[in-house]
Formats: sequence, C-alpha cells, structure tokens
Amino acid sequence: MEARGFPHLKVMELTASTRTALEAAKAVGAEVGQIVKSLVFVGEGGAYLFLVSGKNRLDPKKAEKALGEALRRATPEEVRALTGFAIGGVPPVAPLPAFLDEDLLAYPRLWAAGGTPRALFALTPEELLQLTGAKPLDLKEG
Repeated sequence: MEARGFPHLKVMELTASTRTALEAAKAVGAEVGQIVKSLVFVGEGGAYLFLVSGKNRLDPKKAEKALGEALRRATPEEVRALTGFAIGGVPPVAPLPAFLDEDLLAYPRLWAAGGTPRALFALTPEELLQLTGAKPLDLKEG
C-alpha cells in the first residue's frame, strides 16, 4: 500500500480464515456488510473487478448493463492469472478496471482482502475509492 501512497494501511495476517465475507467479519469483529468482496468477471472488453459489500450478491445483469457487454465469472485459474492472487485473498488493488458496490459507502470503516485467505486490511470508503479508482454503482441483487 505504501507504493500507492497509503503507507498507513497495514495488512494484518490473522490466525482465523478470512476467505469468505462471514469468516472475515467474525475474524475482525465487523458486520458482514463492511467486508469488501473482490469479484473478477470477464467480458468481451477484458476483465473487471467488482468490489461488493459482504452482505450483498452481485447482480450480473446490473453489471452487464453498466459495462454494456455480457459478463461471466472468471474461473479460479483466470483470477490468479489476472490478479496474481487466489480467490478468497484478492485485494481490491488488483490491476483491473474496478467498480464499487455503492452500499460500501455507508460504512465508516471497511475490511478488504490482503492477498491471502488469512489477511485483511482496514480502510475508509474514501480510501478504497482513491486506492482503486473504482466507479460506484448499484450492483446488488434485489
């Protein structure tokens, strides 16, 4: 994070698994909604990173409408090739165009994956936007 101008953001290695949003929330004593899920989808125009609140499911139709193309979830192999990380540990700083679930903006503090299924770091929604350049959208199902 230091190389991106955020030296105060520190990745914490935990003993508990943080692979799922529920596990991550339990590990740090947060609400599931405060957990940032990093989801990779692939379309005709390339790969995209969707940063979704742990309490929400991504609505693929809303994502497709926003991008103007058909999307599919990336395979685990594609996720690793595109981001350098395995599913469950993909940090929001993956080198892909990013889109942010606007529900994440309602929390004063968020928790995002730090590169492994046992690592997280805390940040504000504003820091997440600055760090990723993500465009906020209504992405949730329902």
